[in-house]
Amino acid sequence: MAMNKVKINSDVELKDRLVAINRVTKVTKGGRTFTFAAIVVVGDGNGVIGYGLGKAGEVTAAIAKGTEAAKKNLVKVPVLKGTIPHEIEARYSGAQVFLRPAAAGTGLVAGGAMRAVLDSAGITDVLAKSKGSSNPHNLVKATILALSQIRDAYTIAGIRGVDMNKVFNG
Repeated sequence: MAMNKVKINSDVELKDRLVAINRVTKVTKGGRTFTFAAIVVVGDGNGVIGYGLGKAGEVTAAIAKGTEAAKKNLVKVPVLKGTIPHEIEARYSGAQVFLRPAAAGTGLVAGGAMRAVLDSAGITDVLAKSKGSSNPHNLVKATILALSQIRDAYTIAGIRGVDMNKVFNG
């Protein structure tokens, strides 16, 4: 399914969250060379999120590159009263994620990389579970893939070409 890619104006305030930093070592004849890889998630807290991977010789440069990459890779997600409209499941590489809407006041029940993505999207009440790989890169991509596959009632009504009452009442 195609992702809901969006173009964002420069006046939109995007907050960035660092998900993980990884130190990578390249062994050469002359010794070891260290570089850093940073996974960054950006979001406006209102349904727009993106992720990016930045690699550089310094941690701050890697984070800056990751933030710029994330701003170029934005996706629009339907957020309904702080939660998601329906259950969804997605898989990326070895990571599998399950997202389920929750009642108001439940909170964000998710771990690690999934929590950063959901929080950046502005989702406050959701139950999330991950299975398989716990690699942060795979979890971030699987979570964003799941969120991009969510459709709200207005979208479904438009696709089917029917009235909103027909979507809910059959």
